[in-house]
Amino acid sequence: MNEKSMIYLFVDDDAQPVAQVLSPVCIELDTRKLTDGQHILKIVSKDPTGKEGIRTIPFTVRNGPAISVEGLRDHAVVDGILPLMINAYGKGDQQSFLIEGSETPRSIPHWVWILIIVFAGWALYYLIRFFTQ
Repeated sequence: MNEKSMIYLFVDDDAQPVAQVLSPVCIELDTRKLTDGQHILKIVSKDPTGKEGIRTIPFTVRNGPAISVEGLRDHAVVDGILPLMINAYGKGDQQSFLIEGSETPRSIPHWVWILIIVFAGWALYYLIRFFTQ
């Protein structure tokens, strides 16, 4: 009979495996049981002769509401009063998508203001030229 390798799945530093299955296998990892943040999936495989193979895969869980912050970036150096725009919204569940609150409001980018000023200057120039002729 063809012997198969045993696969053990560990999440983070847990001593107990999340799953213990024979290869090949397709499984679903339920991330709703994990806290948001960085995690490591450790896969240990033992072949029928007892040799082990190990693979680790780092991943990030973000099941909670998404948080968007405008006005402060990672590792920024700031001083004084700092205006922030913060938005947090959930994704709903797998069957429905929440429209309300899912869009993050943002301030108008600088390039849009520059484009408006250039266009207004161009229009004012031609308006003055039109009336002075």
